[in-house]
Amino acid sequence: MTINTFVPNPISPRVLGHRRSAIADQLQSATGIMLGCFLLVHLHFESSILLGKDAFYHVVQFLEGGMFSATGHGYPWTSQIISLIMLVVVMVHAGTALRRFPIQLGQWRALRNQQQIIKHSDSRLWFWQLITGFGLFFLAPVHLYDMLTDPSIGPNLSAERVYHGGLWILYIVLLPMVVIHAMLGLYRVLLKWGWINQRTLLRKLTMIAIVYLLMLGLASLAAYLSIGAELSLPVTPYTPS
Repeated sequence: MTINTFVPNPISPRVLGHRRSAIADQLQSATGIMLGCFLLVHLHFESSILLGKDAFYHVVQFLEGGMFSATGHGYPWTSQIISLIMLVVVMVHAGTALRRFPIQLGQWRALRNQQQIIKHSDSRLWFWQLITGFGLFFLAPVHLYDMLTDPSIGPNLSAERVYHGGLWILYIVLLPMVVIHAMLGLYRVLLKWGWINQRTLLRKLTMIAIVYLLMLGLASLAAYLSIGAELSLPVTPYTPS
């Protein structure tokens, strides 16, 4: 005679094997991919400031639909719409990811003990993704709220926000957290769903992407600080000569 023994889930016994758990996994992966891809595009658009004020100005006008505007200056409210969409995606991603977040002191101790006993590289990467995700839970909404309330973007206006507005303090902390979290997240998604099986190669590419994006983001931030230091208040929006 076969005896079936049920071992309850101490964290969430009601959702063990439940269909909603599978849907939450899919939502977490889908929103993570959206945010990771958005970060890649966002950092590269922001880095156009490295090519000069004119380059960044034209990128902003393109993104804000300047080709559809009679004046050619675009519509700043498009930045608000994008920020609102990203805020919703962040909330969905955070809500689905919190299911696996250790919330008790004993769980954190067990996690740290496992890290010390089992020297597994992917487990360490997951731990750093966990830590950065916790930080982003507080920092990312601050950045998106700032864009919702003040969507003005441009070489001078963005530099004013960074330098005179003191947002460089937020960005210097936000940048490494979001880059590390996003790239490790994409790494884990690609492996989890079996889209790429070359774990060692993918891990190396992930580390290269993290270093590259950090250097790109820091160089862009330095450019905004340099421009902002040369501006006198009140700042007037930049227009090409």
